[in-house]
Amino acid sequence: MGRIDLARHALGVFLMSTAPRLTALDGVHRALGATMTDFAGWDMPLRYGSERDEHNAVRTKAGLFDLSHMGEITVTGPEAVDFLNFSLVGNVGSIGVGRARYTMIVAEDGGILDDLIVYRLGEAEAPEYMVVANASNAQVVLDTLTARAEGFDAEVRDDRDAYALLAVQGPESPGILKSLTDADLDNLKYYAGLPGTVAGVPALIARTGYTGEDGFELFVSPGDAEKLWNALMEAGTPVGMVPAGLSCRDTLRLEAGMPLYGHELTAELTPFDAGLGRVVKFEKTSRADSFVGREALAAAAERAESAPPRKLVGLIAEGRRVPRAGFSVVADGKVIGEVTSGAPSPTLGKPIAMAYVDAEHAAPGTPGVGVDIRGTHEPYEVVALPFYKRQK
Repeated sequence: MGRIDLARHALGVFLMSTAPRLTALDGVHRALGATMTDFAGWDMPLRYGSERDEHNAVRTKAGLFDLSHMGEITVTGPEAVDFLNFSLVGNVGSIGVGRARYTMIVAEDGGILDDLIVYRLGEAEAPEYMVVANASNAQVVLDTLTARAEGFDAEVRDDRDAYALLAVQGPESPGILKSLTDADLDNLKYYAGLPGTVAGVPALIARTGYTGEDGFELFVSPGDAEKLWNALMEAGTPVGMVPAGLSCRDTLRLEAGMPLYGHELTAELTPFDAGLGRVVKFEKTSRADSFVGREALAAAAERAESAPPRKLVGLIAEGRRVPRAGFSVVADGKVIGEVTSGAPSPTLGKPIAMAYVDAEHAAPGTPGVGVDIRGTHEPYEVVALPFYKRQK
């Protein structure tokens, strides 16, 4: 192979290695005219038309999302519980079969590596857990769990290619799904999952989501994804369901006060710094009371008790200018915090933001708080999170 051929080959390898991954529904998104974007190494639908319309459909009717970029990691083996209790901050041993739990994985210094959902799929005699990581952190979580598995009789398996993930979210979602499955959805609680068949497709049906609405996430084989998408759209379109992209997913979770890694959660923050110390369990139902980051988290808990760190609050604009992540929060001419997420809120009709602010300015209604938007201190009202909570 000549020098030119070698250069061409190297360029081809580079382009292949940097090209975004495609979900099993990529052809569907393009046929629908979706605006696509590179997100965490995946080519994902940002929006199909109006992100405001998609947002409002989820709030009032239903939206259908492709979330196949999320990272599924299966953990099995006799010591799976001990291993996960050692590796994560939560008490995995207390998760019942068919239930799920929100938790985190941290570094030795207590910094958050990712927030996770752990599903318990197997009985005690055959332990099986599925850890679902954020797309941007899936490889880090996989590598960290693999390294921490040393010394445990447990297997960590990368199942990211074994699943496509579809989410039906919104008040009409139970009725849409009931029309396609005989699974007992009425008794399926929030943060629970059960195996079933949806439109003839085998699926793990989980009552979870990231929108602040009732809804379901469906883990299926990638080969079944398009069949299921089409069946869901056929059942949902008559009641107003629309395809929904990542853009409205972000405004939905922001209104619901749900954290996003890289914004409200980072490796520089512990769960206690993020106001989520409740997910840390220092006593666990296994021999792994000594878990990764325990000492650092105990110190962080003590600091939070004696000298509260900056607190995560909601901000609602009095004007129309939209705050963005990284903008300074100010009061009396001084910087008192930083915006972590900001966007126009379709539900409230005003710009909103989440921000970490000094504790003395964190109380709802604190006067004189603003956001520095390109040199102008725009007035904002401090409110408790979430901005929006659905009526049950």
